[in-house]
Amino acid sequence: MILPRTAMALWVMGAFALIALPADPMPSTRVRDVIYGRADGTSLTFDVFKPARPKGVGVVYVVSGGWYSSPEFIGLKVVQQLLDHGYTVFAVVHGSNPRYRIPEIVPQMERAVRYIRHHAADYAIDPARLGVSGGSAGGHLSLMLLTRGGPGKADAKDPVDRESSAVQAAACFFPPTDFLNYGKPGETALGEGILKDFKSAFGEVPQEPEAKRRFGESISPAYHVRTGIGPVFLLVGDQDRLVPMQQSELFLERVKAVGGIGGIEIRPGQAHGWKDWENDVERFAVWFDKHLTPK
Repeated sequence: MILPRTAMALWVMGAFALIALPADPMPSTRVRDVIYGRADGTSLTFDVFKPARPKGVGVVYVVSGGWYSSPEFIGLKVVQQLLDHGYTVFAVVHGSNPRYRIPEIVPQMERAVRYIRHHAADYAIDPARLGVSGGSAGGHLSLMLLTRGGPGKADAKDPVDRESSAVQAAACFFPPTDFLNYGKPGETALGEGILKDFKSAFGEVPQEPEAKRRFGESISPAYHVRTGIGPVFLLVGDQDRLVPMQQSELFLERVKAVGGIGGIEIRPGQAHGWKDWENDVERFAVWFDKHLTPK
């Protein structure tokens, strides 16, 4: 989430601000606009940040807020803590709302992971150890990868599509996880209610009850939790009205129900984002150190 190196565009489910960037704490290299796929003739890209002392492990950072995404939103400050811990970071831009809907965005993110894994040797990372991170909509997409990522098609014409889209661990800020029980049981938020301002990200939602339920489940990470899910850590504020803390608690209950590893850190009195929230990516780096880095 950035503009040039001197300022950052911060998107958190629609909130926008300009923040001055400090000098790099540690030197890193950046490769911009790597094309990982195309959508309707539009190039889908990511930027690669390589740390000064790489440990050979990659983390996908989902550049998304309100399911809006753009290379301008990629911020060095957001990924710096991961770089300082030696992670090679892939800041992935997906097809943006309002042109693309969530059901179209999820496969784009899977394509990005497949591309990164296929080129793991080029980036000097272990293809069997990929983490994912993001905030808000980026957190939602991170958990969709964690829960739905899986094998590619063995007979795919493009070798990239033969790769797995699975990730091995996740750490994110305040993610939506269940659009059918949003804040309380039975409260739907498929571009309605609390999320009415993001209707375009959901597109035409079926109104027949059973079809609506199936649609909601298809794009909600909570319904795809399965045995063997990778470790997940969530960081939330207890005064968040846009993405209620209940969403993280609900998701972690399902993770633990299948024997998975889940952690949560709650910031008392904080709403959807807080001052210097980017510094808290350090907590994610520590989580990845524990669950993703080779012992």
